[in-house]
Amino acid sequence: MAKRKSLEELHLEVIGELKKKIYRPIYILTGDEGYYIDKITDFIAENVLGEAEQAFNQHILYGLDTEVGKVIELSRRFPMMANHQVVIIKEAQNLKKIEDLEIYLKNPLKSTILVICYRINPNIKNPERAKKFFTQASKIGLLFESKRLYDYEIPEWITNYLHSRGINILPASAELLKDYLGNDLSKIVNELEKLVITLPPETKRINNEHIERNIGISKEYNRFELNKFLGQKNVLQVNRIADYFAKNPSANHISVTISTIFQYFLKIFRFHFLTDKSERNVAVALSVNPFFVREYVAASKLYSPAKCYEIFRLLREYDMRSKGVNNDSTDNGELLRELVFKIMH
Repeated sequence: MAKRKSLEELHLEVIGELKKKIYRPIYILTGDEGYYIDKITDFIAENVLGEAEQAFNQHILYGLDTEVGKVIELSRRFPMMANHQVVIIKEAQNLKKIEDLEIYLKNPLKSTILVICYRINPNIKNPERAKKFFTQASKIGLLFESKRLYDYEIPEWITNYLHSRGINILPASAELLKDYLGNDLSKIVNELEKLVITLPPETKRINNEHIERNIGISKEYNRFELNKFLGQKNVLQVNRIADYFAKNPSANHISVTISTIFQYFLKIFRFHFLTDKSERNVAVALSVNPFFVREYVAASKLYSPAKCYEIFRLLREYDMRSKGVNNDSTDNGELLRELVFKIMH
């Protein structure tokens, strides 16, 4: 079975076509990950038309401030002193009756490049009428679905992004950035670019010290280190980090901490049931860098499947208590101290 192409590879294919001046009459750029939507849109806006041509032939509209009739009217115009015109609809999820654009799809103008940027809120179901329109549009144009990466995919993405800039990063440092920055690629890129700029001359490898100095993440007191020491049952280090989190609650919200602990122990739990415990298979099965396989092997010797199951119960209990259920007065810092104690004992 062929390996599924990554968003980065698919995005580069689209950019490659555009560089060769292979243009589609319509581009539907949709999904809950805005980074690639913006990358493709910006490339079209900056490269299809020359600077002089853009003044008369490039139109950027916003879904909330326009209507379908206006989009169709612009799209049916012929370019002035240029081979193409570009019509970009940003925030198209706010365009009322977007499905009415099917009228234009029946007879699109070859000289028009219509770009529709439709961002999806993962918490809101995408209307069926919009899905139908996307399907119709994909028959004559290009449908690019930009789905937000899973947390476990972020460290590799960070590593690849930096590698494209000629810079390496330690696996532990990539994990640290993931835990701190989350999976919003635009936010991640913004922080990585700031980090790259501040690196000392000739530095080609990022470590935890660089991150602590330039992004503000403590190399000692973070969720990545908390999980590692929980896996070792290192009571002293776990309590130090829990105390630090308790004193800095705004930067270390307990709900996020509980979520990362759950993901960590879920991997330990899954490890117990793998029939092939070779390093390569474990890395693939648990979606971790091979660098960390030994850590999970060691942790599995301290935490049985039954204990992992008990930890999952504890995590649910303390997540609810942190939200006020069956908890009248215990603050989140103290709840975290209780939780890590029970996990290790």
